[in-house]
Amino acid sequence: MSTVVITGIGKGIGRALAEKFVSEGFNVIGTSRSGKTDVAGTLVFELDLSDAESIKRTAHAIHAEVPVIDILINNAGVLLDEDETTLRPELLRGTLEVNLLGTVAFTEALKNYIVQDGHIVNISSTAGSLALADGSASHFPHHYPAYKISKTALNMYTRTLAVELSGKAIVSSVHPGWVQTDMGGPEANITPAEAAEGIFTVAISAPETGQFWFKGEKLPW
Repeated sequence: MSTVVITGIGKGIGRALAEKFVSEGFNVIGTSRSGKTDVAGTLVFELDLSDAESIKRTAHAIHAEVPVIDILINNAGVLLDEDETTLRPELLRGTLEVNLLGTVAFTEALKNYIVQDGHIVNISSTAGSLALADGSASHFPHHYPAYKISKTALNMYTRTLAVELSGKAIVSSVHPGWVQTDMGGPEANITPAEAAEGIFTVAISAPETGQFWFKGEKLPW
């Protein structure tokens, strides 16, 4: 049975991903800040991506539970400056702590346990695309600059990690779409289940490593 590790399964896209992978027969290991989830058939660990000790402890616990990982999906993230149109350094620090630094630290702690030809998937956003930075692809243009910066940096991590792991594992960034979650809001046009389907399709496939995807199509960096 293949094993997938998914961060942030307590709600939203992460919860929908856990449900999808369970339904497809995967061994699902999840994390949430509370260490709880209501998705049956999953094993969940408490993880705070802003806490270095929590990251080390959880990575160790996961490896003790499963010696190898087929797929790692870095889904957990924060949006702290949704209504901001100017950059606030304190919000940028808090955003980077979770969306970039914590995600990178967690991945680095687990990357050596990814199986040959396994897949690391970073949930990103078109908000982090430099090519689309004029706001033309945004439903809320000129807002949340800290979030945008964090996703641009995460995309570069995807690229650099893909080079490092070339020939061993695939590394992808995936845009989930505008999703009906606490972050996306009720007006979004994609349900968490629909987003999970798209991410699942990329995660179980073998796409070109180091690329940015949405619904099977490459997105511009």
